[in-house]
Amino acid sequence: MRILKEASVGLIIDIQERLFPHMDGNGQLLKNVEMLTKGLKILDIPVKITEQYPRGLGTTIQPLKKILGDNQMFEKMSFSCCDEKGFYDYLIEAGRGRKNIIIAGIETHVCVLQTVVDLLGKGFQPVVIYDCVSSRSAVDKEIAIQRIRAEGAFVSTYESILFELTRVSGTEDFKKISRLLK
Repeated sequence: MRILKEASVGLIIDIQERLFPHMDGNGQLLKNVEMLTKGLKILDIPVKITEQYPRGLGTTIQPLKKILGDNQMFEKMSFSCCDEKGFYDYLIEAGRGRKNIIIAGIETHVCVLQTVVDLLGKGFQPVVIYDCVSSRSAVDKEIAIQRIRAEGAFVSTYESILFELTRVSGTEDFKKISRLLK
């Protein structure tokens, strides 16, 4: 199945001030998520953000806030984003048929995994961006990725998904994505 930009939404899960410093490979994770979010913006793909209990875990880290600007944030207490009524309502109503949910975030084995399972159950196609997710432990991430694949979600990388969404060379979008990824 081809992943098309017209049928896609980006989702950044819980990359927050008090969680992020404890993630395995957090420096590279930040660079990768920045590239993904900039690329999604170039391609005019809506990106939504969730924050798990921001009073205790802080808000989305500043570098991502700077890129994403006014994008709607969904505060949640449940691990799965789908249990947040506002987020799920957005997918149904405002998502307008966008069934591919391109996912970056933390932690892979908790909020990302549970969101993926629920999205699949509700008829969406999650696309987990492997180099844009992390957990405190590399083992937890790897086991979660195995389950995510077994459940039927797609796994990709930020560069691969951006070129798939771009589809063809020679366009203005292609030129912008190519410059971004250099």
